[in-house]
Amino acid sequence: MKALKLHGCGTALLTPFKGGEVDYESFAATVDWQMETGIDFLVPLGTTGETPTLTESEKLQILEVTLQHAKGRPVMAGVGSNSLTGTLANIRLLQDADAFLVVVPFYNKPPQRGMYQYFKAVAESTDKPIVLYNVPGRTGSNIEAETVLKLAQDVPNIIGIKEASGKMDQALKILSGKPDGFGLLSGNDDDTLELMKAGAAGVISVASNVFPSAMADFVHALEAGKYDEAEKMNARLKPLFKALFVEPNPIPAKAAMAQLGLMENSLRLPLVPATQETEALLQQTLKELF
Repeated sequence: MKALKLHGCGTALLTPFKGGEVDYESFAATVDWQMETGIDFLVPLGTTGETPTLTESEKLQILEVTLQHAKGRPVMAGVGSNSLTGTLANIRLLQDADAFLVVVPFYNKPPQRGMYQYFKAVAESTDKPIVLYNVPGRTGSNIEAETVLKLAQDVPNIIGIKEASGKMDQALKILSGKPDGFGLLSGNDDDTLELMKAGAAGVISVASNVFPSAMADFVHALEAGKYDEAEKMNARLKPLFKALFVEPNPIPAKAAMAQLGLMENSLRLPLVPATQETEALLQQTLKELF
């Protein structure tokens, strides 16, 4: 399964709710929209999907709908937890995914050697590709470049990392030392330009929920080496990147999607809808974009 190469623009999919329940109809429609507008791969059940609030049956159905509507493009399911047992259970539950996104264990604060052993054990439990996910702002722990590179060298089906630490020096160290076949994906929309110019394979995007065609065009321009064009696109999209993170993700993204009429502005506690100030900012941002 190492042959699967994730590149380009992937969307970290939102999970729509209606009346407190998962709105599978809206979810299917948004996946169709993603596919029609040129998105390269899909990432359900990640941070943006409010996955900690979902039941096992909801996770399974979300994956099934994603696969049904993905038109053959890769689907990478979020399976990470803060225990090996929990992560392996998620992999078994979501075994039909093409690849698995595995976040650095949160709350535990493992040392680097613990992270190495954990990710190695996760990867050895499946023959499908594993992508590491580093987001210390949420997990409380940062997987260092040396640990990433050792895993990339030692474990054949660890094929990449979603790097959302904001530590540019760390990301560049991974890019300069990585083996062939291992890709770094930006985990922050606003880091995409710099990282892809340095050799990153693409991005797992929040903004592409809201404006998939523009994000796909932006990333594809970078892949083609059209940097002047991409820099202009980045300047246009930058206010959206900023607006989507004025409150914790996915609060602003849900509000934006509701303003576009694509899903209800409904979240599960402990997340709550955006403030009036955020709503106004998003309204103005979307008006200028569209």
